[in-house]
Amino acid sequence: MWNQTFVTEFLLLGLSRSLKIRLLLLGLFSVTYIITLMGNMIIMMLIWLDSRLHTPMYFFLSQLACVDICYTSSTVPQMLINLHTPKKPISLPRCAIQMYVFLALATTECILLAVMAYDRYVAICHPLHYTFLMDKRVCLKLAMAAWTCGLLLPVAHAVLTWQLPFCGSNVIDHFFCEMPALLKLACADTEVIEKVTSVGCIFTLLIPISFIMMTYICILVAILKIQSAQGQRKAFSTCASHALVVVLFYGSAIFMYMRPEASHSPGQDKMISLFYSIVIPLFNPMIYSLKNKDVKRALIKILQKCRSC
Repeated sequence: MWNQTFVTEFLLLGLSRSLKIRLLLLGLFSVTYIITLMGNMIIMMLIWLDSRLHTPMYFFLSQLACVDICYTSSTVPQMLINLHTPKKPISLPRCAIQMYVFLALATTECILLAVMAYDRYVAICHPLHYTFLMDKRVCLKLAMAAWTCGLLLPVAHAVLTWQLPFCGSNVIDHFFCEMPALLKLACADTEVIEKVTSVGCIFTLLIPISFIMMTYICILVAILKIQSAQGQRKAFSTCASHALVVVLFYGSAIFMYMRPEASHSPGQDKMISLFYSIVIPLFNPMIYSLKNKDVKRALIKILQKCRSC
């Protein structure tokens, strides 16, 4: 061990070594990133400006949009830099910060989606007590709990990962500093961090998704008891967008972090990471706005005001 050189910076291998492909991806992901930022910012702006959207459901939706902006910004700028200037090193502290921020925001989104499921459960299963159970103070506490848990739960993963010695190769076969790719470069036993990761996945993935499934079972039972078809459709429509986001986000995250280590491959991991770090934040504003009459009505109202100015 005394003759080994320990790594102080990493090289991110990125998505492709071909110049033509890199330039194509640089243009594609630059446009995608801009659209993602604009879409989520528009959602936040509409909820802030339109008083009819000052409800718990839209408050949590604005929190989700904020998380998505930060979430995609934790990985995409670094990826764009690598596509423009390959083999540009990233220091170990910067890599550590990027890994922690990404895990913290992903954890926040997991818990926030569970909070949004609880909001829909109260709205449909206990409509008469909704304003009492989901008042402003409760909503703020739930949002703060999601952000706090998101910031605290990944601390153990980050600390344990960066106590590992990294020696030999400093090339990360990924487009950002993601934990599974980093662990492959450690020149020490990673069994402890893998066990901590498994426990973390229970708290950040399995428990929230189990809670969401339970709430949706209760919601489905309550909807089936509604006698009017119009009432059932309205209840289903309030949950459809959230359910789709849950399936996309949790499905990709569980597939990424709860697979056996032997089944991980660099190419597959990159595709999954692209999906939940770029595609999902891009689609979330579309999913919530295209089928939401209130959001579309607020957008039309703002556009009409802008035209009259």
